[in-house]
Amino acid sequence: MELVFSNIAKSFKRGAKDRVVALDDISFSVAEGELVCLLGPSGCGKSTLLKMAAGFEFPDTGSVTADGKPVCKPHPDRGMVFQDYALFPWLTVEENIAFGPEMNGTDRREIRERIRRFITLVGLTGFEKAHPHQLSGGMKQRVGIARMLAMSPKVLLMDEPFGALDAFTRMEMQEELTNLWQAAPFTTVFVTHDVEEAVYLADRIAVMTSRPGKLKTIVPVPLSRPRVRTDHDFVQIRNHVLKQYERTQPSAAEYSI
Repeated sequence: MELVFSNIAKSFKRGAKDRVVALDDISFSVAEGELVCLLGPSGCGKSTLLKMAAGFEFPDTGSVTADGKPVCKPHPDRGMVFQDYALFPWLTVEENIAFGPEMNGTDRREIRERIRRFITLVGLTGFEKAHPHQLSGGMKQRVGIARMLAMSPKVLLMDEPFGALDAFTRMEMQEELTNLWQAAPFTTVFVTHDVEEAVYLADRIAVMTSRPGKLKTIVPVPLSRPRVRTDHDFVQIRNHVLKQYERTQPSAAEYSI
């Protein structure tokens, strides 16, 4: 499924009279099966763009389309993974993964097959009966990803899903996501403010400016996978993106608003 953002603008009310411009004339597309990272400082509108693609938010002007059709509401074809895991604490791992397909009326035999498949894919074999409080942060995020993949979405929208993890677990989850994506490429939009994470994951990186969020540049990442963070070409692209990214950071005056 192709996603197209066309001339997106969005502002939010601040106080009785003022409005804050969050996004200003954003246009880019994500091809079917492509993994694009939205990279930018906090407050630049990355998550707002993601919510528009999911159908949770809507632009003031411009449009978001999925395979040429306007995004007007949430749809199972577009699944979202959040930073805070958003698991049901009273359900086990397998019950969390089964929840979406059950709500969609999927055949029970098919649900069992999806549970088995995705638990294996995300490395949670043996934890089927565990509850979220019994899992580490990385394991909870694996459940969140498996739960969304079990819905068979055509687009996966990921809002800084690894941001709360420690550095080593974060790298492990980046590798896990890359393996899942390579096994069956699905259109993916991944929000991050981590330059190295973007270079490790993305086919292309959309670099955004600080508020109001604008699209500064799109950087292709023509590296084969799996990627090695210490390779010369990886470092070169990371440094190039970092230079672009540093120029998007807000000034001290902007922080004082």
